[in-house]
Amino acid sequence: MFSFDDYREIIRIIKSTGRGCNSYREALGKDDFILMRHDVEYSVKRAYDIAKVETSMDFRSTFFFQWTNNSYNLLSKRNQDMIRDMHERGQNIGLHFALNGLTDIDLIKAQIKKEIDLLSNMLDMEITEFSIHRPSPDVLRANIKFPGIINAYQDDFFTFNENTTDESKLEVKYMSDANHIWRYGYPTEDNIKGNKKVQILVHPFGWTKQGYDNYDNYRSLVREKYEEMIDSIDKECKDFGEYRDGFIDGVTLK
Repeated sequence: MFSFDDYREIIRIIKSTGRGCNSYREALGKDDFILMRHDVEYSVKRAYDIAKVETSMDFRSTFFFQWTNNSYNLLSKRNQDMIRDMHERGQNIGLHFALNGLTDIDLIKAQIKKEIDLLSNMLDMEITEFSIHRPSPDVLRANIKFPGIINAYQDDFFTFNENTTDESKLEVKYMSDANHIWRYGYPTEDNIKGNKKVQILVHPFGWTKQGYDNYDNYRSLVREKYEEMIDSIDKECKDFGEYRDGFIDGVTLK
């Protein structure tokens, strides 16, 4: 359910409808659309890998990156190179805004705008779309909008209902793979073709070529992060080489 082949099948269904939109801006004002969105947690590399799956099928979507994420450095050269390559391939890049304890809507709006400006300047590309990480009902209810900037949760693309279930009939059908579990329905042919407006949220860290279950997926993710750390130390410290093999061989992820 979380392999690249599974993902290709979702893309195939979307493309078969002729209603897929590359961006939120493209979908704005349309009577019917299908949007694919990625909130990037833990790993820019996994986002990059799934973006390559998309471009291999001539498909584009929007990838939202966190400015304040503890698991990856958005501005490392390696990550910036991948993000810029995604952008050059036609993928849309946006801000994945973490509330970090903020509850006042005016302060939230100010911080979103600040982070969008920072991200635009640092990546040297115009950022005009954002999604909110784990939005509270109050934040969703606020329907945050800015001139010239699009919120993935604004009412054009998301129908707020605190009691939504898989069977709920809403103006916009929303499906999310949060925590490696499909919520509000799986993007089957019926769910995609049976609704005029559809937004699908995918978290790239959960998708791999192999299609691991939740436990093995986290094991593989931790291993990747461990190897990334070892590689970083190896490049920075000339005296690390004599210890490197011992570190790698000595780690068991239980």
